[in-house]
Amino acid sequence: MVMISVEEARARILEAFSPLPTEVVAIDQALGRVLATPVTARTTQPPKAVSAMDGYAVKAVDVAQVPVRLRVVGAAPAGGDHEGILQSGEAVRIFTGGPLPRGADAIVIQEDTDSGEDSEGSWVEVRVTVPEGHYVRPAGLDFSAGDRGPAAGQRLGVRDIGLAAAMDQPWLTVHRKPRVAILATGDEVVMPGEPRGPNQIVSSNGLALQALVRSCGGEALNLGIAEDNRDSLLRLAAGAQGADLLVTTGGASVGEHDLIRSVLGEDGLELNFWKIAMRPGKPLLFGQLRETPLLGLPGNPVSSLVCGLIFLRPILARLQGLDSDERTVTARLGKALPANDKRQDYLRTRLTEEADGSLIALPFNRQDSSMMATLAQADGLLIRAPFAPAVEPGELVSVLPLAETWSGL
Repeated sequence: MVMISVEEARARILEAFSPLPTEVVAIDQALGRVLATPVTARTTQPPKAVSAMDGYAVKAVDVAQVPVRLRVVGAAPAGGDHEGILQSGEAVRIFTGGPLPRGADAIVIQEDTDSGEDSEGSWVEVRVTVPEGHYVRPAGLDFSAGDRGPAAGQRLGVRDIGLAAAMDQPWLTVHRKPRVAILATGDEVVMPGEPRGPNQIVSSNGLALQALVRSCGGEALNLGIAEDNRDSLLRLAAGAQGADLLVTTGGASVGEHDLIRSVLGEDGLELNFWKIAMRPGKPLLFGQLRETPLLGLPGNPVSSLVCGLIFLRPILARLQGLDSDERTVTARLGKALPANDKRQDYLRTRLTEEADGSLIALPFNRQDSSMMATLAQADGLLIRAPFAPAVEPGELVSVLPLAETWSGL
């Protein structure tokens, strides 16, 4: 099968997916979910004019000349009300969030007043002049009933949850979470903490991909590690039934122990493509295992996770109704790089920011696909097109940042 480009591989993969059906969830369960329908305010906030400070509600004309003493005729706490209509020469004690009494049009903060009592009751002496509307939050200052809040296709962060709650929306319609089954393969790997033989290593692929799926808003089902034999692979792969996607790691190359294509091919796998012009990640495959799409990632840890970022992350975005485009940044190269070969390269890179805000990209010297430590330390992946010419320090390059997928804010 012919080796295809990264762009063609992404296009073929994403063509196989569409947004998942919707479900309604309680707002306290909606953090990180992707809206399928927009949020619309069911109320006006604030519902009526309220005070922005503790102080006294007055008529602005009454305090045009100061100092002036006004008669205190009532109080308006938050959640309460002053039932009367404010007359000239009167004031109402008011607190932050308290509704503005009828007849009042300004607030004098308590720090600008003196107060006391006499035989006729309470009084306040105002020492400053304030204009009409001073420290008054008008009705609908934040939003009005019918206004739109968070939009469809938006992942809900902390602020979005707060706004939807303020808009009196206890339930939200969101896309269902993608269910992704993850299956590692190989006799040479064991799970962290398990006993291992002298020729075995600890597997990181399944757990890293599981974390990637969850950070992108999906539900991950770790099927474990299949041994390099037909029965083990078929038995564990059967656990992917009902998932929206099966992701395998390892077993997709050309060795006699790489069984994904041969064994699952006998079990109904229809291959769309195998091998792409990419480094790291050449032995990537995509196909359909009966009702379940299958994305076969390389076994080397860095290759597996980089391919997860380039191909799995866009799938998860598409399934949730999100834009699946990569967001790259432009940086200046910090060291010379030789001409590239026929594969698109993704170099683990540090990014530093100059005083003028520009970015400097400094690729790690060693780019071996087994070295997870450099991937963990990297700030981005420097992208080099196939057959890209040699570049010198200071030239502009494109970098895919490796920030967290979703911050929640």
